[in-house]
This record gives sequence, C-alpha cells and structure tokens, in this order.
Amino acid sequence: MKVINLTEQNSVLNQYMAELRDKKYQQNRLLFRNNIRRIGQIMAYELSKTREYRPKTVTTPLGTLDIPLTKDDVVIATVLRAGLPFHEGFLDMFDHADNGFVSAYRMYTNREHTEVGIHTEYMAAPSAKGRTLVIVDPMLATGGSMAACIGALLKTGKPRMIHIACVIATSEGIEALREVLPEEAIVWCAAIDSGMNEHKYIVPGFGDCGDLCYGEKL
Repeated sequence: MKVINLTEQNSVLNQYMAELRDKKYQQNRLLFRNNIRRIGQIMAYELSKTREYRPKTVTTPLGTLDIPLTKDDVVIATVLRAGLPFHEGFLDMFDHADNGFVSAYRMYTNREHTEVGIHTEYMAAPSAKGRTLVIVDPMLATGGSMAACIGALLKTGKPRMIHIACVIATSEGIEALREVLPEEAIVWCAAIDSGMNEHKYIVPGFGDCGDLCYGEKL
C-alpha cells in the first residue's frame, strides 16, 4: 500500500489547511466546507495523474488531433456525513463518475468515551467490479469507519484499483488500512498528524469535521 502526503511539498494547500485548523476561521461553516471541497479538487487532480491514458482523436471545427484520455470508470464513494463536501471536490474533477454513499459512524462502547466501535446501517452504491474505486472521508483516525466502508463496497464487486482519500490521517489509521487493502492501493492525505486523544479525535487535527460543516449533532 502506497501513502501519498500532499503537504510534503509546499503549495496553496498549506493555506487551506491552515484555515481549516484555525478555530476562529472555523466559525464560518461556508468557508470551512469550501476549503474541504478545494482540497478534494486538488487531491483529485493529483490522483488523476496515476491513471492510464490512451490517445483519442478529437475533431475540432478546423481539423483533428489526438488527446490522451482515460476511461470513465471511476466510482467515488463517500462516508456520510462529513465526507459530502470532500466528495463534491472529487466530483468536480471526475464529473462523469458514478457515486456511492455509506453511512458509517463511531459509537463509544464505554462510559468514559475512550473506546469506539463502528456502526454501518445504509449503503447506496453501484458495482465496483473492475473499476477504479475512490473512497473519500476527511478524517482517518482509528481507520475503523473506513475499513467498514471498504468492506461494504467490496461486496458490490472487486475493483481494478482502490484509492483512499482523506484530509487528515494518523499513523494508526494508515496501519489499520494495510490489513484490509491490497498491496497496489494508494492512500492520499493532506496531512498526517501525530496521534489521537483519549476520545479518539485526531490531535492537533481540527475537530469534528461533520459538526464544523453542518452543525452539532445530538
């Protein structure tokens, strides 16, 4: 499994990440969601460079030319609800992609809220058989919800290639994915943070992405 951390090279992505992490900036949900979406766009563009391209003849009003193009075989799958603006960024780039949605969320299994389990209850997705499957979720903390999402989507068929995309990851989450992903899979992230607190939130992170995008939940 290959891991690509986009912030290992300086770019405008640094600005978006700084704003996402800034607790004052986070007070504007629209701007927060917009930066999540823009990171999705950048990551999707970088991911597009890894795909296979073949020349296709295109006819213009004045002639013809060959342009390298790739197949429209992408399935973009999202973990609800925090993944929605990130998903939109990917869909802006892969605008012919099919889409899948999985409801997977953490449930604390002890009174102290230090141990978590993952619950999945809904999935709407096309078959991934023989296709390029891109699963997007802004936060890769323990890796539990992503592993559950991968398991659910693989039931629709074996993909030709799997990409996992997140804004912030932890080393623990990345290691958890090594147990469920094939060797050729690629994990994309905009940052790898130092770890998690006792409640399994990424530190320094930027907080609960779903709440920051859409408001606090019960």
